[in-house]
Amino acid sequence: MSGAGIPVARLNHAVLFVRDARRSADFYSRVFGFEVVDELGGQAVFMRSPIGDNHHDLGLFSVGDAAPRPARGSVGLYHLAWEVPTIEDLAGAAETLRQAGALGGASDHGVSKSLYGADPDGNEFEIMWRVPREAWGEYEHQAVIKPLDLEAEVSRFGAGSDPMPGAG
Repeated sequence: MSGAGIPVARLNHAVLFVRDARRSADFYSRVFGFEVVDELGGQAVFMRSPIGDNHHDLGLFSVGDAAPRPARGSVGLYHLAWEVPTIEDLAGAAETLRQAGALGGASDHGVSKSLYGADPDGNEFEIMWRVPREAWGEYEHQAVIKPLDLEAEVSRFGAGSDPMPGAG
């Protein structure tokens, strides 16, 4: 290995402590479409995305109904980011999260468009769509947080649109 560090390609899976693994599995199944790979007596559930090639994308471990919610702003994991393939998928996710009562916010990060939510135990997550690299422009070396106009972004980047008008 060179001095460049560990060559991480992407997040492979996440494991969460939850009050009730079966209840959380139901949420991730309804909202994300994740499928159960294995269930260990209700104490742990392993799930995967039906469009991915991972053995599992999410592990859920029961810690009991009396477990406290994570304290916001304390040291620890803030959120996980799940990437969707298209901007239309992000728009669909917004509606799914609204219907589930799980949509907490939305942001335009220049290089990505993001929705934020929380599962029944308060574990926060991000669902994001990554802007094509050639369209990053001035945002390539910036970390921005702006309001997201999802309808405008679907018009700009959706199927049949040209994210780089006049290029090429």
